[in-house]
Amino acid sequence: MKELLPLLPRPARYLGSEWGTLLKDKADITVHMAQAFPDMYEIGMSYMGQKILMKAVNDYPHYWCERVYTPCEETAAIMRERGVTLATLESDTPLTELDAVGFSLTHELCYTNILYMLDLADIPRRTENRDESHPLIIAGGGACFNAEPMAPFFDVMVVGDGEETMPAILKVLEQAKQDGTSRHELLLQLRTMVGVYVPSLFEDSGPGQPLTPLMNDYASVEKAVIPDLEAVEFPQNQPVSFGQAIHDRLTMEIARGCTRGCRFCQAGMIYRPVRERSPEKLREIMVNGLAATGFEETSFLSLSTGDYSALDTLFSDCFDRCAAEQVAISLPSLRVGSLSEPIMERISSIRRTGATIAPEAGSQRMRDVINKGITEQEVLDHVRLLFDNGWQSVKLYFMIGLPTETDADLDAILDLCLKVRDVAGPHIKRLQVGAAVSPFVPKPHTPFQWEPQISLEEIHRRIDYLRAIFRPHKRVRLKFHIPEMTFLEGIFSRGDRRLADVVESARDNGALFSSWKDKLDLAPYLNAMRDNGLDPLEYTGPRDIDAPLPWDHINSGLTKRFMLAERKRALSETITQDCRYNACRQCGVCNHKGTPSTLETQNKDRDIRPRVIFDSRDQEGEQPPYVQDKPNLNAKGGHYRLWYEKTGLAAYLSQLELQSMLERAMRRANLPVSFSAGFHPMPRMSFGKALPVGVESTEEWFNLFLRENWTPDRLVKTLGEQMPRGIRIYKADFLSMSKKQPQSVEEHFTIHFGGRHEDTVRHMRQWKDFMNSESLIIEKKTKKGKVKEVDVRSFVIDCVQENDNTLVISLNWREDYMSPLKLLQTVNPDMDPVYVSMTKIRQVFA
Repeated sequence: MKELLPLLPRPARYLGSEWGTLLKDKADITVHMAQAFPDMYEIGMSYMGQKILMKAVNDYPHYWCERVYTPCEETAAIMRERGVTLATLESDTPLTELDAVGFSLTHELCYTNILYMLDLADIPRRTENRDESHPLIIAGGGACFNAEPMAPFFDVMVVGDGEETMPAILKVLEQAKQDGTSRHELLLQLRTMVGVYVPSLFEDSGPGQPLTPLMNDYASVEKAVIPDLEAVEFPQNQPVSFGQAIHDRLTMEIARGCTRGCRFCQAGMIYRPVRERSPEKLREIMVNGLAATGFEETSFLSLSTGDYSALDTLFSDCFDRCAAEQVAISLPSLRVGSLSEPIMERISSIRRTGATIAPEAGSQRMRDVINKGITEQEVLDHVRLLFDNGWQSVKLYFMIGLPTETDADLDAILDLCLKVRDVAGPHIKRLQVGAAVSPFVPKPHTPFQWEPQISLEEIHRRIDYLRAIFRPHKRVRLKFHIPEMTFLEGIFSRGDRRLADVVESARDNGALFSSWKDKLDLAPYLNAMRDNGLDPLEYTGPRDIDAPLPWDHINSGLTKRFMLAERKRALSETITQDCRYNACRQCGVCNHKGTPSTLETQNKDRDIRPRVIFDSRDQEGEQPPYVQDKPNLNAKGGHYRLWYEKTGLAAYLSQLELQSMLERAMRRANLPVSFSAGFHPMPRMSFGKALPVGVESTEEWFNLFLRENWTPDRLVKTLGEQMPRGIRIYKADFLSMSKKQPQSVEEHFTIHFGGRHEDTVRHMRQWKDFMNSESLIIEKKTKKGKVKEVDVRSFVIDCVQENDNTLVISLNWREDYMSPLKLLQTVNPDMDPVYVSMTKIRQVFA
């Protein structure tokens, strides 16, 4: 695919040359695979699960796991036109040449994207159509706890924790390659592993009937559990995006699992028990991870970060380092009341990254139904602390359509938002309270798995109702999840194998990126359901508690007795306390306290139980002390101009991407960079004219202020060691301490024409004719959107033919500037960008 980079929109998505990428010698590799994320690079690079699994595989010297993401439709069209198939990022290996491709199934609306990627890779969609020449197609992620609508498309699914399971699969695959084992025999071998689901070994017995196992010893699949997170290494050195990822930061998984018992939450059920990493280990991960990546933000992530029992201890350990290096700390997934005032104070003293809390329901009655375990007063107390510590806005998450909900519960959403707004004092000048509303989707393996989902029409009615009651009120803003997405998610989340034909037909009729609001189109899905004789209400309606469910053969560890008991408690509005610190509710997962786990295979030799640092949350007792020793980050000790080359893959970085890359390189190099003042301090650095994407340069520069006076040699060596492929820093000059410095007024470029000889001859003639002309007028848009006429010929001082296929041009920027690449395209309008390259070789200063 890399040969197409000159043609691709946002080519940095496809470079695979980021800092932290792992390259291995293919000659040493026995099993070569890719982790495929069925969405664009910006989304996939934010996904922590992919990073965890890649490390788990790549820690084995002879296994190599690369990345691949979903190309945009424009890129796909170019690939098809040029006959190029989907390939890995790091080594540009076509997926057909790999041994395995592992897809992350994070949600149901990505299903058509998976078929799209298989098509682009030229891999048959269905298991039954693949043979020994094709890679093993594997799925993993939360949706695998019921991925029956995708079962015919996957050879293997991994259910539960994958750090041990994925390398174990590759070990069996490695042996199968050596022995010449058939694909069918390989799948039979894999079925014996914990957490491995082979869909083709179960047969669909018709609507409303349980799947029929084809092997007597393979009637159910139990999820894989890592009993102790301390026993598995967390990725510290990882690929660092060039600034495009949605969540572009060092994310640390501080705990896995949650036993708060929210009855709507599938993740809180299927990832039991709770397992926490120690503060000591997490501090090591943070220190090493920031040093290895250069991120300016870190995030403490779990299903409920505020419930981490040692949160204050961890935060105190990490705070001083982050404050000293201007690193923000993000705490997502916070429960109301789970964040102590000292932590709020510390976060606000570095940088506030936004405050979100999730009451989930407006009324106390509904919060008791779903077992949220918080009161209105706790919500208001939490918000008051936020406002007192400088936050100007807060976002509250709610669900609508929960079991037993009435319009009075909708009124309570507005009522709570108004009370939150009114908590803010007059010192909050830019106050904004946001209510983000998502319709409820009943999920498998939860106490609400038998409940109906409200209809699409009813979702719209309730949203319209909320919009009407919110409209008169100031400083409260309503946002809502697209109802059609929820409707579609409801169909597939509790779907069966009959929906595989629907997924396939929908993809063939244009369904793609269905989780993107500007791409979602229900028509292909509804038409496919009609054509296959299926009714959406069959999937979104209520389920009989005595009838088989499509996911009954997947053992999450939770007993039906437990889920029915929780359903009964929900309908009686009864709270169930967190079993970490209170009575065990006998859910079936753990095997401590003399009770065997329903995960029978692992029950024999694994200690499956909650693993918490403290017996009670340390936020509730005396707060640990902290000392903020923050240097003067605004000091100026030296001013430098650094010269560098930007060649090869690096030529496809935009100016913003380049700046992000350099900022993180400076953090990795531990440079004493001078920061600007203000709410969002930025490194004091500046650039010359932006180099167009795709143009190389052997003579680029940027200016940089440091807080200390370094020698140029030391600066070049220290920062140069942190450059990704294609960037080489080769010189640094002292500058005066003035912000204003000399700029180039003239630049020289080489243009090299490849491809067919007759094309090169024509391009050379076009340049000769251009140089012989007196002017060439084009229309150019200004930054303000206005159109003006520009004489392109006036920019070119000289043009010299160096050899049969290379020109050297000199460009004059004294009066105005235009993109050198645009100039090239103007003179050679018929050129194929794949066969033409441009390189800046010299700059002249005034």
